[in-house]
Amino acid sequence: MAEAVPLQSAPISEPVHVAIIMDGNGRWARARGLPRTAGHKRGAESVKTAVESALRMGVQYLTLFGFSSENWRRPHTEITDLMGLLRYYLLNEVSYLKKHGVRLRVIGNRSQLPGDIVELIDRVEGQTVSNLNLTLIIALSYGARAEIVDAARELAQKAASGLIEPDEIDETMLSEELYTADIPDPDLLIRTSGEKRISNFLLWQLAYAELVFLDTLWPDFSQEDFAEALQEFQRRERRYGAASV
Repeated sequence: MAEAVPLQSAPISEPVHVAIIMDGNGRWARARGLPRTAGHKRGAESVKTAVESALRMGVQYLTLFGFSSENWRRPHTEITDLMGLLRYYLLNEVSYLKKHGVRLRVIGNRSQLPGDIVELIDRVEGQTVSNLNLTLIIALSYGARAEIVDAARELAQKAASGLIEPDEIDETMLSEELYTADIPDPDLLIRTSGEKRISNFLLWQLAYAELVFLDTLWPDFSQEDFAEALQEFQRRERRYGAASV
């Protein structure tokens, strides 16, 4: 890995919103002859690394792809272990979030999550709602296509009820029906483990995001990796479809 260059020397400012696809827990464990659970536990520690990095580097929103709607197809034992990890961190990390001014938001289909986890999410969201240093968004039981379908269904129902006219529907109106309605779109997407795909994550919101793919497996993710991704972002020219000058 190249030595990190001080961020203050970068030509443009840091991204406001960074999204991360946390990939590579299973490969990390397999390479060490460990069960996948060990990879997930180590990967959970990397979440705190990402949060600390975002706080240190002035990022305002950090969205992490924690558990996809497709992940429900995984073996029952693995899902049980993942839900157990989620319970543990929801119960034990509230003090950290409060101390560092981090607000927790969770997006996704909560109806598929265990009831006690939904209650914990509601509690932690309420306890951190006034925190202003960083908004941490965790995507749980989340699928972007389903999110867009839900938004389209809401607009269809409003049109059928006469609340809106079909020809009034535009991109802004659809964005307002997404789980992220009051959150700015990501400026930067990071995916670890060397994979180069979006995997049904924030498909609408990532329309103009810069994409950075790191070879690092998620359990090995470091503040240097985060800084490297931000430096790559700062080297890009964001044109939003316009021609370069």
